Amino acid sequence: MPDFSTLPEVFVSNSDLAAAVSREFRLGRLRKLGSRLYTRNLKEQPEKLVQRHLWPLVDAYLPGALIADRTALENRPAADGSVFLIADHKRDIALPGVMLRPRKGPAALETDRPFIGSLRLASPARAFLENMRHSRARSGVARTLSRGEIEERLDEILRRSGVDALQRLRNDARGVANQLGMAEEFQKLDTLIGTLLGTRETRLASSVAIARAAGVPYDPERLDLFQQLFAELAATAPVIRPARPTNGLALPFFEAYFSNFIEGTEFAVDEAADIVFKGHIPKSRPAEAHDVLGTWKMVSDQREMSRCPKDSGEFTMLLKSRHAQIMEGRPDKGPGQFKADPNRAGGTVFVAPELVAGTLAKGFETCRGLTSPLHRAIFMMFVISEVHPFADGNGRVARIMMNAELVAAGESRIIVPTVFRNNYLAALKALSQNQIAGAIVRTLDFAQRYTAAVDFADLDWARLMLDRTNAFMDPNEADTAGMRLLMPTPEILARP
Repeated sequence: MPDFSTLPEVFVSNSDLAAAVSREFRLGRLRKLGSRLYTRNLKEQPEKLVQRHLWPLVDAYLPGALIADRTALENRPAADGSVFLIADHKRDIALPGVMLRPRKGPAALETDRPFIGSLRLASPARAFLENMRHSRARSGVARTLSRGEIEERLDEILRRSGVDALQRLRNDARGVANQLGMAEEFQKLDTLIGTLLGTRETRLASSVAIARAAGVPYDPERLDLFQQLFAELAATAPVIRPARPTNGLALPFFEAYFSNFIEGTEFAVDEAADIVFKGHIPKSRPAEAHDVLGTWKMVSDQREMSRCPKDSGEFTMLLKSRHAQIMEGRPDKGPGQFKADPNRAGGTVFVAPELVAGTLAKGFETCRGLTSPLHRAIFMMFVISEVHPFADGNGRVARIMMNAELVAAGESRIIVPTVFRNNYLAALKALSQNQIAGAIVRTLDFAQRYTAAVDFADLDWARLMLDRTNAFMDPNEADTAGMRLLMPTPEILARP
């Protein structure tokens, strides 16, 4: 009798195992999942078991099969569970949650890659050629990708790996087409690639490819994030927090101070005040002092902060002009010029330089659908932060564009005090890396409520209020001590 403990968790029975399998099944020690398909796992859902062991099971049912058509590009079952293969088998094979759909076709080429067991995986060149053949979905999804889906995948290669990678794919496809007699499919693929590279012209189906051909390519993954944030904001009840009357100095000063502190430009409050109000530029840190001064000049200009873009062209113009002013002390960072090289922060790689203009334009178009000033402000800040269009100064200009939406509407600005820095950055990361949109909405809603509650009537009084609410604390030290940003209460706000 075979030792079933040595068999895979899910296995396909054969003639050598049949008798023993039948006995174990009757004793309740095996569970049948499908035709000749059994498992020792008596509890987990059949669909999950099949998904976990999919490719070894494909190899067991169809040894030597070639993974082909849309499956070779998607590398997973289609939405309806279909797995498309080339194999010497006539009928579909139904498994829990999966349908193996073999067809006749040319055997694997040398360029087709070895996969699990005896399976082979069609090379990218072959897979794209096969998907250039139109197919209809008789039951479930079509065997091949749609034209728009192919365009999106080619554009992704171009975005992620560059022109050389797309040209290599075209050259490889030329050789494969000669071997398989797919001259017509290669001609279609060649024309499509040439259109994306700007050397040919053909009709396109996907918005991302159309934008690429028009010279304004964008990052569709970022557009997905923008749509998630838009949906979160649109489902959130709007609030109105009118701006408090101030003397015009205290609030913009602390806005500039904290905005720079977030980016690592750290000065004591008195030092920053001397830079802003007395023009004292420390000889040891002139560039950082100009960062604070440039930000202050911008955020203290009520007329400038009341300007909001009406279209994507004005959006780009305002963004560049504001960046040029706050970064005027750092000519090496290209003030007012979009980045020429890719940039990143930790595990986040921001939008590629050639996609900046198009992605910003798409973000602005989406932002126009929001009616609440706070919602537009949050959305505007995230778009700029996520695109990171400049070599430096992105966080500062993103928060300026955010607060301009609020100032123009007569609503309270948002400051992000030092102690709240980790909350703010974590909320950005939650959306950027994990597609969690609610965190940044809640975080900036709290920050605006806090800002609106602080009395910025004069500089000294505001400084005292900020100190009483832990605003100046180092965020890591505050976490260790169990301290947090306190919402001002009547007791905190009471003057001595």
